[in-house]
Amino acid sequence: MQTWKTFLRSHADGIASIDLFVVPTIAFGQLFAFLVLGHGRRQLLWFAVTRHPTAEWLAFQITEAFPWDRAPTYIVRDNDRAFGGVFTRRIQAMGIRDRPTSFRSPWQDGHCERLIGSIRRDCTDHLIVLNEEHLRRILRKFSTHISLGKDAPSGRPIERFGNIVAYALLGGLHHRYARI
Repeated sequence: MQTWKTFLRSHADGIASIDLFVVPTIAFGQLFAFLVLGHGRRQLLWFAVTRHPTAEWLAFQITEAFPWDRAPTYIVRDNDRAFGGVFTRRIQAMGIRDRPTSFRSPWQDGHCERLIGSIRRDCTDHLIVLNEEHLRRILRKFSTHISLGKDAPSGRPIERFGNIVAYALLGGLHHRYARI
């Protein structure tokens, strides 16, 4: 019998993980962010934000994330009640096999859970989200950041020669760094 880990490794290019996570707003409301992660290269393929995730909305997001000719073979997801009948019928119509994880087993969707943890640590834990559009902008910037290999999108060439020297300012309280 094939283990879950073996299944994930042998079908990585044809697997996408999906998940929802909650982000609080400045007005103490809740926004739901929907993520689609491709396992092949562990890249964020799609995200969307809503106040009320319904099965119809999630089905629409899957259709937007995967054009009919590029749908993955498998979708790994948790057993959230938001993924209702409309959603499961849509992915079946797209030729996608539904692979829900076991109850209370977040490790079975570890790649997506790790991405959500990174978004929380790098973005939403440091910012107060104002509204849906603000969260979309935050996620768009984060997705650009991770697509660049977590490098800053600066236009300057990388300086590789010379030593870095620290110049003390204010009696060593601050420093200015320069390459010589």
